Amino acid sequence: MKHNIIIVDDHKMFLDGLQSILTSEINYNIIYTAKNGEQVEKYLNINKEEKIDLIITDISMPKMDGIALNKTIKKQNKNIKTLVISMHSDGERIETLIDNNVDGYVPKYAEKQELLKAIKTILNGEKYFSKEIKATYIENKLSHKKNEEIKLTKREIDVIKLIALEFTTQEIADKLFLSKHTVESYRKNLMTKLDVRNIAGLTKYALKMKYIDC
Repeated sequence: MKHNIIIVDDHKMFLDGLQSILTSEINYNIIYTAKNGEQVEKYLNINKEEKIDLIITDISMPKMDGIALNKTIKKQNKNIKTLVISMHSDGERIETLIDNNVDGYVPKYAEKQELLKAIKTILNGEKYFSKEIKATYIENKLSHKKNEEIKLTKREIDVIKLIALEFTTQEIADKLFLSKHTVESYRKNLMTKLDVRNIAGLTKYALKMKYIDC
């Protein structure tokens, strides 16, 4: 029995290469290719009776990216499997996709054999994530756990917010009715507490914890 597959990627060279690999396999039938998630969403709405086994998608695409597409697919038809193939491998994206029940994730530089293994594994009803993706996911989870364990006081949050917003030590002291020396002590203690080396590290943490807007 042939499996019906849709491929989504806005890079034609990669799209063509992937299509070439899969059309050489007797068990796979490429029924549609698209440049973004919006095109796939329209196709699925028009062809509701068509049996689709797997959608292979990139992440970064115009109009609708792979993360949004995966979420849409899983809401509308849980029987359709999804495999992400992307150059992006940051923990937040991986965690979001896993939270939205993606079936697999491999990097674009993966070997042909791993790609075919991922597809076969997913179509057999199992999940498949490459070693690199698993490692990044675990590291991201541990980082979240560490951040949750670190508790900043309200005053520490006030100070780190103003540091991240590029206020000087004197300006922070004036705003918070503290001495300059006290603000400097807060800054040093925050660096130790958060295990960062400089103001850039404090700013990065403030952004990550959404103490300030990007």
